[in-house]
Amino acid sequence: MNRLGIMGGTFDPIHYGHLVAAEMARAEFKLSKVLFIPTGTPPHKDRKDISAAEMRYEMVKLAIQDNPAFDISRVEIEKEGPSYTVETLRVLRRDWPEYELYFITGSDALLEIFSWREAEEIFRLIQYIGAARPGFDASDFFLKVQHEHPETQGKIHYLEVPALAISSTDIRARVRRGEPIRYLLPESVRLYLEQHRLYADS
Repeated sequence: MNRLGIMGGTFDPIHYGHLVAAEMARAEFKLSKVLFIPTGTPPHKDRKDISAAEMRYEMVKLAIQDNPAFDISRVEIEKEGPSYTVETLRVLRRDWPEYELYFITGSDALLEIFSWREAEEIFRLIQYIGAARPGFDASDFFLKVQHEHPETQGKIHYLEVPALAISSTDIRARVRRGEPIRYLLPESVRLYLEQHRLYADS
């Protein structure tokens, strides 16, 4: 069966941490494609703190345009109301029936998933790739998760990603302070931020 990587997030902005994690996951887990899914209205974040969905979508498009293994979906952008992961996964399961789904996100988000809507259903639909910064004590962490949530046995995988030291929060703060962000994200995205004065006036 083919394997589809799913890289969801607000991507506000997308940066090299996201891109390196997606590419390393693609190679390590032999994913046929990685689908980036910018969040529409995230149920867990304050809407006022997030850039317009279309702007975040455009930044992702710019960032992935030179990688034929990367693609982008509007499934959450076009959805009315909050975007819940389990609903998105059901849509992807329907639209990509020949693919096994691999959900890529930060390993620190793993514990949060168990508080998400229909968490057990999420793990029925996916394999989970937890991307972590170097030095993160993955063995104890993942053993703890599998002990407390035995239904995830064999469905959770660990991936060390050096570039995860970069964060969207830090990039936004740097822009507000007038500090350089070059080389933290694709140049096309940096120019987009500059052109639209994103974060500068926050």
